[in-house]
Amino acid sequence: MSLTARRQFLRQLGISTAVLPFLTGLPGLGAAVGEARRKQRLVFVFSPNGTLPDEFWPDSNGSDYEIKPILEPLADFKKDMLVLKGVSNRLGGPGSAHIRGMGCLLTGVELFEGNIQGGSNAPTGWSRGISIDQEIRNFLDSQDHSRTRFGSLQFGIAVPEIADPRTRMSYLGPNQPLVPVNDPHAMFNRIYGGLRDQESIGSILDPLRGDLARLADSLPGEDRSLLDQHMDLVREFELEMQRVSEESAQHPDHPEPDLPAHIELVDDNTPQVSRIQIDLLVNAMANDMMRIASLQFTRATGQGRFRWLGIEEGHHTLSHEPDNNKQAYGQLLDINQWFAGEIAHLAKKLRDTPEPDGSGSMLDHTTIVWINELGKGNSHTLHDIPIVLIGGGCGFRMGRAKQFDRVPHNRLWLSLAHAMGHPIDVFGSDRLSNGGPLDLS
Repeated sequence: MSLTARRQFLRQLGISTAVLPFLTGLPGLGAAVGEARRKQRLVFVFSPNGTLPDEFWPDSNGSDYEIKPILEPLADFKKDMLVLKGVSNRLGGPGSAHIRGMGCLLTGVELFEGNIQGGSNAPTGWSRGISIDQEIRNFLDSQDHSRTRFGSLQFGIAVPEIADPRTRMSYLGPNQPLVPVNDPHAMFNRIYGGLRDQESIGSILDPLRGDLARLADSLPGEDRSLLDQHMDLVREFELEMQRVSEESAQHPDHPEPDLPAHIELVDDNTPQVSRIQIDLLVNAMANDMMRIASLQFTRATGQGRFRWLGIEEGHHTLSHEPDNNKQAYGQLLDINQWFAGEIAHLAKKLRDTPEPDGSGSMLDHTTIVWINELGKGNSHTLHDIPIVLIGGGCGFRMGRAKQFDRVPHNRLWLSLAHAMGHPIDVFGSDRLSNGGPLDLS
């Protein structure tokens, strides 16, 4: 059901439109206007500083590949995974490898010249084009059957506030970066509205209970049950975030001072914040508030300190160490496995959440795209970007490893666009779009 139709439905019942966020995933309302198209969703997940090739890439292609150590946390999703090797960022232009790796990652086009210095390369500005998540979001928003309240949402995990191409991967268009939201409270407020302060989280549902009760009386049994589940999920989020706030008040964290050389520190609460953000993302998608999302861990050159893993050295510093530094190598393996574990949590939440219309799980209708700005940290290569796709949203043939020969990543983004029903011929660079979508069938 379109947003306009939902508003008209509520007006007929004399119910406030403030309850709209609680309606968008109910199949009965969609069926009332003949919405029968299969839902498709995309979640882009970014982690920084490259990978350890020998611990990531399978030794063979096809469906009989063995999962390497970095991907072990995702072993339960082997049949749902597509591990891609040989996809490269072949864009030139200003900026260091880290800056181009991040700023061009989802846009597939060069950065503007500017005044942001990184490494010894020419200073740079923002991207020259729209990112693939927003390109697909715009297409879905243009179709009545796939238009949602937000279109897309950008979730952050310890992304620093500094605004430069290392901290942004999504773009509405040239020179229009989107800022990921780090604070679960701020994201919760954006999604549900009405949150005035952290101490009054309960105020979101309380003023709406009368309208929601009257609405439930007008819904078929299946929709009424889903509405009750939705309200229960919202209340669980409220209680969890209130508990986190109370614990923070009792044990306040004193922020560490800013350090030179673009160093940011990962707060010790990052694992907890990550899980809340992931759960909130899945909840918003389950209620059809958006079908495109991004989840960004830190940034290019991210210098997080993974103290919960017993690691005090910054991630970026560790990634520069030679491979024969066994201690650094082992710590990088632990860090990358932790990222894989967070993605496994995301995939599990999607797999455990049924589609409202009964057509399988949310993972059957969602594709997670795990990406990085580099292929390998200590070489700063932009070739062989570690990419893993998980889930059935795009209809690709999963459960296998597939290798290409340094194909431009523009062609992978074309594949995603086509799979989402948007058959564009070019994305980003015309030159690097030659050859069209990759064959992932």
